Amino acid sequence: MFNREKDMKRVPMMPVRDMVIFPQQMTPFIVGREASVRALEEALVGDKKIFLATQHDASVDDPKPDEIYAVGTLANIVQSVKLPDGNIKVLVEGVERARALSVTGEEGFFRANLRLLTARAEATPQTEQTVQKITALYEQFVKLSQSMNYETMIAAARVEDPARLADTIAANLLLPVDEKQDLLETVDPIERLNRLTDILEIEIEKLNVDRNINTRVKRQMERAQKEYYLNEKLKAIQKELGRGEKNETDELKKKIDAAGMPKDAHEKAVQELKRLELMPPMSAESTVSRNYLDWLLAVPWKKRSKEIRDIAAAEKILNEEHYGLDKVKERILEFLAVRQLVKNPKGSILCFVGPPGVGKTSLATSIGHATGRKFVRVSLGGVRDEAEIRGHRRTYIGALPGQIIQMMKKAGTTNPIFVLDEVDKMSTDFRGDPSSALMEVLDPELNHAFVDHYLDVEYDLSKVMFVCTANVLHTIPQPLQDRMEILRIPGYTEQEKLEIAKRYLVRKARKACGVGEKNLKYTDEGLLHIIRHYTHEAGVRNLEREIHNITRKVARKVVASGAAVSVEITAENAGEFLGILKFREIWAGKENEVGLTTGLAWTEIGGCVLSTETTLMEGKGRLTLTGKLGDVMQESAQAAMSYIRSRTAQFGLPKDFYRNIEIHVHVPEGAIPKDGPSAGITICTSMVSALTKIPVRCDLAMTGEITLRGKVLPIGGVKEKLLAAHRMGLRTIVLPKDNEKDLADIPQEILSSLTIHLVETMDEVLQIALERPIVLPEHAAVAPVAETFTAVADKDTSLTN
Repeated sequence: MFNREKDMKRVPMMPVRDMVIFPQQMTPFIVGREASVRALEEALVGDKKIFLATQHDASVDDPKPDEIYAVGTLANIVQSVKLPDGNIKVLVEGVERARALSVTGEEGFFRANLRLLTARAEATPQTEQTVQKITALYEQFVKLSQSMNYETMIAAARVEDPARLADTIAANLLLPVDEKQDLLETVDPIERLNRLTDILEIEIEKLNVDRNINTRVKRQMERAQKEYYLNEKLKAIQKELGRGEKNETDELKKKIDAAGMPKDAHEKAVQELKRLELMPPMSAESTVSRNYLDWLLAVPWKKRSKEIRDIAAAEKILNEEHYGLDKVKERILEFLAVRQLVKNPKGSILCFVGPPGVGKTSLATSIGHATGRKFVRVSLGGVRDEAEIRGHRRTYIGALPGQIIQMMKKAGTTNPIFVLDEVDKMSTDFRGDPSSALMEVLDPELNHAFVDHYLDVEYDLSKVMFVCTANVLHTIPQPLQDRMEILRIPGYTEQEKLEIAKRYLVRKARKACGVGEKNLKYTDEGLLHIIRHYTHEAGVRNLEREIHNITRKVARKVVASGAAVSVEITAENAGEFLGILKFREIWAGKENEVGLTTGLAWTEIGGCVLSTETTLMEGKGRLTLTGKLGDVMQESAQAAMSYIRSRTAQFGLPKDFYRNIEIHVHVPEGAIPKDGPSAGITICTSMVSALTKIPVRCDLAMTGEITLRGKVLPIGGVKEKLLAAHRMGLRTIVLPKDNEKDLADIPQEILSSLTIHLVETMDEVLQIALERPIVLPEHAAVAPVAETFTAVADKDTSLTN
């Protein structure tokens, strides 16, 4: 490759608009501007050489030298013809690229001093390969382009010189002016060919996409025309045979008669069919009527699933698919027993309430297996439109029935198991209240005549067994709760989780990961270690994830080392697969501390353990509560403070102890909102401990509401709270006396491992929770807490926990 540059004398210069002239290319254009005409006439008088350069902005009629590209093409004027309107038609042939070194315009037109930009490509194998590639791409481009003559374009591109080939292709491509100018300014032929290769590949891809779209549109138009033609021909044939369009109408009439609709629905369907007969077939209204009839015919009216009434077989299925949950299983078996004794009992409406992962939805699936009924499910989480339940009226374009009717169509029978999942997570906005719409669906006295807005006829849902699932009850409206039979699934004990893992989760993980039983085994101690130290939940979802995690790692070993790999998971080696412990027993290695009390709380995902801290500071009697506490919990703390102030003598405190100190009560995990009255005795114990300097037992947890007179009132969520305490390793529990009845729901293996103190008063709580009894001073005068605080704070660092 070599470049050759040489200076030339001044040459007339003409700016051109909306085009780029390339060397070795014949280009016609019209000259009309006065300066351009003078430059052309000057060139024709001389050697017919003229410098053509593109101006930046085509809208400028009188461009200045700095508004014209410096690189252009030196061209020969081949032909010029003066037109009647005064313009001149010119045919030029590009000679060589050139750069304008200077431009003058004193003579009424531009003259430029030029330097020729000449480059030649050396004949190398790489050059030949590049030329072959771009030639093939250009041929493909010309074939796809409908606006170019194939023979003419290909003939023009059949040149051996790479520089001329590049200029020929660039001149014939429909590119923006700035892109063509960039190609003109690219002097190196090989670089120019490479840039053109990229451009051609993009253009070919665009043409292919356009061609596919055009082909698809053409086919669709042809298909539509063909269908219209055949339909019209078929109608003509049927008319000649004397059948006409009655055939389709008669078929619909037979389907309506055979559907088994109630009288009102049948009359509505027949009436709609008569309207359909009178409508033009191609009208929009006929489509609406036909869709309505299709929905009426698609919904089951009399078809029923044959039920399994063998209670023993049903019990076996339930036990095979779920471990524990005895109360729920009993209720399902009772339902089957009633079905045997009563011919047409009302449908049951059950609501499973419990934390995530305890098997509510899968239990509903098992009911379908146990009863032999079809199973359908609708998730109501986030639903805020009443039309999702009742459907849209047919006056709206694109109207459809609600989810109830749609799922009944999917089930195909009148007695399916219908699961309404996440019924506690429905919302309400300007589009209506879906929970109110559900009342008709879930009311056994009303759902035999459920009316969907779209169908607009009564539909019998009384044979459906509805099963709702929810995590909490307080977000479900009370009238809707009243229509459901609530069955609580509080959570699993460690032993239940162990059995579930052994019977279901391990087997499921092996199957999902392709690992055989000989490759992976678990000991009971290994599974319990995973349950205690890698999961902290009421259900088993995280446990399933951890088991899958181990199984995937073993699967990798099997692939790497062969099918002979055998791994047994024990408590000792579980950490090799799952990493460091995620949870540990909360009181392991701790000491009794002043002002630090452990309480039990209920959440939507089960029970949990919360600690409460109290510290004293010099001040003016203010009570500070932190930890994002709700109004009820703050009032519990104020009630505890009032109780303490009313019993200063029993606690050995001066009557005005609160005047010179500030009490700060904090519940950690401050980002999580907390509320409820059940932390009353926990907060009170923490405050008494801080005021009397007596530590609280760290192995004890408590829950209960406190009154101003020190009474301990009952609370809810006892089972979840006790399971959480057991899960976190706390074995001594303080409960209100009135909650003794709730202990019947606690599994025996959990109760036997816990020491439960049932209390009625705050005095009993303090007697159990504090490390030692409160010793009253011998003299009536008691040192103020504020005075002793400074002296004690240096010795007892637990005050500022």
